[in-house]
Amino acid sequence: MPINIPKQLPAGKVLEKENIFIMDDERAVTQDIRPLNIVILNLMPEKQKTEAHLLRLLGNSPLQVNITFLKTVTYAPKNVSQSHMEEFYADFSSIRHRKFDGMIITGAPIEHFQFEEVKYWEEMTEIMDWADEHVTSILHICWGAQAALYHHFGINKFPLREKCSGIFRHRIYNGEKHIELLRGFDDEFIAPHSRYTNLPEEELRDHEELVLLASSKEAGPFLIMSKDGKHIMATGHLEYDTTTLKEEYERDLDRGLSVRIPAHYFPNNDPNEEPLNRWRSHAHLLFSNWLNYYVYQQTPFEWE
Repeated sequence: MPINIPKQLPAGKVLEKENIFIMDDERAVTQDIRPLNIVILNLMPEKQKTEAHLLRLLGNSPLQVNITFLKTVTYAPKNVSQSHMEEFYADFSSIRHRKFDGMIITGAPIEHFQFEEVKYWEEMTEIMDWADEHVTSILHICWGAQAALYHHFGINKFPLREKCSGIFRHRIYNGEKHIELLRGFDDEFIAPHSRYTNLPEEELRDHEELVLLASSKEAGPFLIMSKDGKHIMATGHLEYDTTTLKEEYERDLDRGLSVRIPAHYFPNNDPNEEPLNRWRSHAHLLFSNWLNYYVYQQTPFEWE
């Protein structure tokens, strides 16, 4: 089944070339199907790349999905045209009366700030509190995951000595293999990380409202879920394209930053060689399991 997106969204052309099943909004209204309504708060600087990353995964599902992109009004992005934001993104004030089946809150390259120092933190907390009452399940990614853990569960991030960047091995905790979010996952799987902060694993394990599902010896906690399935936190970036870490690494070098080569990423640890995607299958599993078990199976047919 298709993902339903605005007809002129640039990511649509990218996905069509990859044979991703998409449907524009004009065709979708002719189908007598109750689609899932997903709102995406996209905080990443390169909006259009993130749109393609997420839509690619949301489109690999037997469910019809309507997408609403959400923007902040207290901070205007610098790496995308204003016309793109006006055409494809909604303000919170225009959707706050609605109910959504699912929500995605992305990461943002602002880990060096304390949460309260972020320009849009007050707006962000208002949106997160709204989502608790108006959304069936929320998937939080990277900084979005850290923000949710801090705001909802009182667990704060801590700074790392150097950037955590690369492809890392993760293990599923033995007692959590039955969790539906992990259905189809290998006991050990690979996922990308790209951040300057981490989370205290012991606090996550001991929190009475949370379940730590998977972790990496090198990168730390990766998948965390609230016991009611309302909040799912992924500290890494399974949604990344094959070359995303390469592009970030080259951008950091251009800025004069002292960063290491992303770990376990380039063949032979050589930045001149093209990286291989070894996490794609688990990216599709994570998103399809979330959509099916935590959104579709849980959301009411008609919101009251």
